[in-house]
Order: sequence, then C-alpha cells, then structure tokens
Amino acid sequence: MAGVRQRAVTTLPNIIRSLRKEPLKPQNHSLPSLRRAFSLYDQINLIDQVPDDTLRFQGYTDTGFTVNGVEYEGSLLCVGNLLLSWKANKFSDINANSLSLFQIIRPIPEILIIGCGRYIQPVHPELRQFVRSTGMKLEAVDSRNAASTYNILNEEGRIVAAALLPYGVSS
Repeated sequence: MAGVRQRAVTTLPNIIRSLRKEPLKPQNHSLPSLRRAFSLYDQINLIDQVPDDTLRFQGYTDTGFTVNGVEYEGSLLCVGNLLLSWKANKFSDINANSLSLFQIIRPIPEILIIGCGRYIQPVHPELRQFVRSTGMKLEAVDSRNAASTYNILNEEGRIVAAALLPYGVSS
C-alpha cells in the first residue's frame, strides 16, 4: 500500500507539469462504424464491399470534420463523392443562394441532408420550397447524425447530398 502511494506522490507532479505544457486540443468525436457484423446476415453485409474512393465521415469536432482520414475545418458541402468547402457559418446562412449549386448539378441527388450544427433547427418554408424545386427531398438534423446518415446512404450507392455546419454551431 505504501509503495503505491509513494509512486502516486512522485508521479502526480510530473503529470500536472506535462498537462500545463500541452495546449488544450479540440475533442475529436468518432462516428459509429458502419462496418459491423449483422449477426445472422454476415454473408450479405454489402457495406464491407464499399470502394475505397467513397467519402466517409469518420469523426467531427466543434469546428470541423474528419473525412477519409483528412481533417477539414468549417462547413462542408458534399454531393456523392465530391467534397467542397462551404461558406455558411451559421444556420441562418443556409438559403437558396448558398445552395444554388443544386440548380445545376447532375445527376440530381435524391435527398439533401442539412447538418444544422449541435441542434436541429426548423427549416424556413422558402428553403424547403427551393430544395423541392430542384427535385430533392430534404432532411434537417444535427450535424453528427447528418454525417452518419450521409455515410450510410452514400455507401449504399445512392446519390445523396449533405450541407453540414460544424457540430459546435448552436444557432
């Protein structure tokens, strides 16, 4: 017992010194893995047969996302396997103008998933009408769930789009 206490007493000051020297790093959260066993259905698990060039969101921080092992800061716009930096900084920046790319992109994605940041936000009727006019369906969820949903639909081979604000955005 005394030996354990002595080691703790001598180690604790070193730990505190090292913590003071290192700056705080943003916490990186992992998204749930899509590569899971389906118990009885292991033989038909098609998710493991996904091409390597498919975009996969692997994690998120309050300021950005990790996609295919690369960390991106800020908002992202994704269509299929195309990834773009996006200038929207808050939910009110998401409008027909900021999503005008979808008026010209072909093939038209079947759904646009909006990642609202930390919390789900109500979508303005004008924005909902704009998205409908492009031929897409619209889903607005928090950014963590938006990235996971994008992964699932994209890995199924469906044409899907996502407009994602960083998770730390709360208004």
